[in-house]
Amino acid sequence: MHDRIFAGITLLLCCVLAVAAWGYSAPFSYEPVGPKAFPLLLLLLIAAGAVQLLFKPATESHGEEPPMSREVVVKVTICLVMMGLYAALFETLGFILSSVMFGIGMGRLYGGRWPQSLISGTALAICLYLLFDKALDVPLPLGILSSLEN
Repeated sequence: MHDRIFAGITLLLCCVLAVAAWGYSAPFSYEPVGPKAFPLLLLLLIAAGAVQLLFKPATESHGEEPPMSREVVVKVTICLVMMGLYAALFETLGFILSSVMFGIGMGRLYGGRWPQSLISGTALAICLYLLFDKALDVPLPLGILSSLEN
């Protein structure tokens, strides 16, 4: 029940924030899609998750959530370290390489086999780069791959 309340409140907040972001305009813009595209896309993803959580089938167990295990704490810590490394290496390595490394690491962290993690991490990084850089014309750093540009 608490997860549905959380989902409802999250969905309501997404709607309020989307209305606020819709009217936003900056006096300058270095991106053709404007400054409101990113928050609106992010709110759309959060809202989709909230809708899924709101309408998911009820679970069988009615007890309390199990306590945090050592395995969960280790995974969360590794995930936070990987996010920090991603942010630290983003400019130096560039979007594609840092995203490939992050995607592979996350895939392996949550049980993916090496081939699956390599393929999905690489495909996701390249597709996101093409989406942002080519389709939305949002410049992303290429880092050490900058010699491949034009």
